[in-house]
This record gives sequence, structure tokens and C-alpha cells, in this order.
Amino acid sequence: MYIGYSPFAPGTLGTFLGIIICFFIASADLITYGAILTIGSLTAIWLSSIAKDFFNKRDPQQIVCDEIVGYMTAMFLIPFTLFHVIIAFLLFRFFDIVKPFPIGVIDKRIDSALGIVLDDIVAGIYSNIIFRLVAQFIAS
Repeated sequence: MYIGYSPFAPGTLGTFLGIIICFFIASADLITYGAILTIGSLTAIWLSSIAKDFFNKRDPQQIVCDEIVGYMTAMFLIPFTLFHVIIAFLLFRFFDIVKPFPIGVIDKRIDSALGIVLDDIVAGIYSNIIFRLVAQFIAS
């Protein structure tokens, strides 16, 4: 796929691909989803390493596998409903773009494929936590 070559918001388009993947794994149990997420993350680090060298850039926009695993992290153990998908998407894109601590530090200081992927995983963790806090607040 050539989503990363889009002149308009390749990271956002990569996140949409993450939504599609989450649709197919949403019914997986904790162990299976965790294994898919772990394998996906390790694969994303490996692919990012290759792409980083190929494009000779610190964090090439053509790499969108980091957004995919970041969104998969955001949706970890959250039921796949249209409302949940939209809220997790908005939260993930917010944290991925704004990069609050430590996401921005990871993005700036870890100059490797690990840094490319890790900042998105942390954005996904933030998104998942905020989603759960808001859902708990609304449910009360």
C-alpha cells in the first residue's frame, strides 16, 4: 500500500488502516489481541528501520505502520462500536499530533525505528486511558 505517499495527512490515513485492522481483531481475546499487537509492533519497528534508511530521513511520512499499531493500542480491549472507534480515533490523532510529555521527548530523543513506533504506542496508551476515564465518568 502507498498510503504514506498521500500528499494529504498520511498519518491520518494510516490510522484509518488501523481502524480496518481493529475491525478484524476486535473480537479477539486478551492473549490473541496482545500477541497481534506485540507482533505488529515488532514488525513496525523492523519495517520503520528499513524505511528510515531507504528514505534517509529521521521519521519519513511514508511510514504509517506506527500509526497502525498506535491505533491498535488505543483500541486495546475497547469494544468495537462506531462511537468508540471515532472517540479513540480523535484521541489518538490528538495525542499523536500534540505530543504531550513523554511522547514529544520520545519523538525528539530516540532517533531510531524504536522512536518512530514508540511515540505512537504511547499516544495509543494515553488515548486508551483517557477513553476509559471518560467512559467511567459518563457511566457514573
